[in-house]
Amino acid sequence: MLGEMLSEEQGKITGIRVLPSEGQDPKMEVSFQASGRLLGVDETDMGTYEAVARPDGTLHGKGQGVIMTADGEVVTWTGEGVARPGRGLAASWRGAVYHRTASQKLARLNGVAIVFEYEVDESGNVHSKLWEWK
Repeated sequence: MLGEMLSEEQGKITGIRVLPSEGQDPKMEVSFQASGRLLGVDETDMGTYEAVARPDGTLHGKGQGVIMTADGEVVTWTGEGVARPGRGLAASWRGAVYHRTASQKLARLNGVAIVFEYEVDESGNVHSKLWEWK
């Protein structure tokens, strides 16, 4: 069951690199930067994920990143998801992400499964929402 929405961010893809494929499936590395609020705290999120195009037309991705709060606190994350691509850079991602932090203010994130929606438009603008998975 989905719980409380923990975060909402908006940002932009900052880089794309085509990687050597392992087998037949094309692979890209995508970096982004976004900002928003996480558990009510202003933050900036920087991450990179690898997206592999599957034969059925979907994408599979794994990524990692770091979130920095306005107060200088740090959260790291890893995640995995699947997407349906659109035109240009557009893709609609769904998946799960896991955080780790020493921050007392954000300690609730440790050990919690979080599901996400991550939307990318044709121009590389990103919008994400995260919910606690109960």
